[in-house]
Amino acid sequence: MSARSPSGTSRLLRELRSLRVLLVHPDDNDGQELRAQLQRIGCQVRAFWPPTDRPPEDADIVFFAMRPELVSAAIPWLKREGAPPVIAVVTYEDPTSVEAVLRLNTYAVIPSPVKSFGLLSAVAVTLTQAQKGVDREKYIQRLEQRLAAQRKISKAKTILMQSRSLSEDEAYKLIRDRAMSHRATTEEIADAVIKATDILGLDGKQER
Repeated sequence: MSARSPSGTSRLLRELRSLRVLLVHPDDNDGQELRAQLQRIGCQVRAFWPPTDRPPEDADIVFFAMRPELVSAAIPWLKREGAPPVIAVVTYEDPTSVEAVLRLNTYAVIPSPVKSFGLLSAVAVTLTQAQKGVDREKYIQRLEQRLAAQRKISKAKTILMQSRSLSEDEAYKLIRDRAMSHRATTEEIADAVIKATDILGLDGKQER
């Protein structure tokens, strides 16, 4: 009997040893303790304070200390597309600080002073949810590309139906046959039909 493949959770825990953590936290006792705990997990930790406007390089996850002086601060690189997921480290809780945490698009929150309990779970949940978000965006992009291709093919079929008096099936067969003979996709052939019509100044209707 073959061995079972490792679960996603086990794989994730093993990958923590190569996890690149950016610790945006003052170099106080709490910051030093958090850094030590992350290193015990096996993470590669880089730390700096105060936050800068310059985006970090090669960071997989960010621990961000939400201090009172940062409640209204703008951290633009945390909101850019492709920014690493954020875990907020909070010292107190009120409506203003909660709103600030939400503005950072955080995936998890850990209280200060930092305890070892819950830290690993916060990292695992954050990475898992962030990856799901990436996968969801890719899926949406594929759907949008597919819909755009279908609209393009539909437009090309309409042009061929009007200019050559073809049925819809015949127009699509013509596009498909040209795609096969030219080793191209149906979308590429449809795009060529549309561009040719635009260049020639035709509206797709059969000339009298």
